[in-house]
Amino acid sequence: MKSAEGDGLLETLRARFEKNTHRHQGITWRAVVARLEGNAAALKALQAMETSGGEPDVIGVERSGHVTFCDCAAESPSGRRSLCYDREALDARKEAKPKGSAVEMAAEMGIELLTEQQYRELQQLGEFDLKTSSWVETTSDVRSLGGALFCDRRYGRVFVYHNGAQSYYAARGFRGRLRV
Repeated sequence: MKSAEGDGLLETLRARFEKNTHRHQGITWRAVVARLEGNAAALKALQAMETSGGEPDVIGVERSGHVTFCDCAAESPSGRRSLCYDREALDARKEAKPKGSAVEMAAEMGIELLTEQQYRELQQLGEFDLKTSSWVETTSDVRSLGGALFCDRRYGRVFVYHNGAQSYYAARGFRGRLRV
């Protein structure tokens, strides 16, 4: 990543960090920057999260010092919608194939799909996906039957649903996280 581009990303992340302190109490921006310095892979992943509309922000820090970023855009990131769940689902579609899959796009970006538990934890920090929904990591028992899980927030509650993994909708994307 070019230095000017990296500086612009860090300034965007810093402004978001300072605006949303309720998401990361007890964490300093200095500690975050220390984890990012010299970590080209993390900066590249964060740039991909930002560019695709994820609005990544720090949501936690581990005892080890590792910092966790997560997509904190109000709705499922706009640049990551209309995707089926994974490659197997994409290959199973005979026609009207989507542009790709959530699992593959996350891997290409260098991030992980949220688990159902991580999605619920994110919802404790704000209200997300009031109009959209997000694919979440699906256990092998559900996936082996052809399904995949997604979540959203409606009526003040977080809901987990199932759908055929090959399905895709304009209002369904995915949220990711990055541990640095």
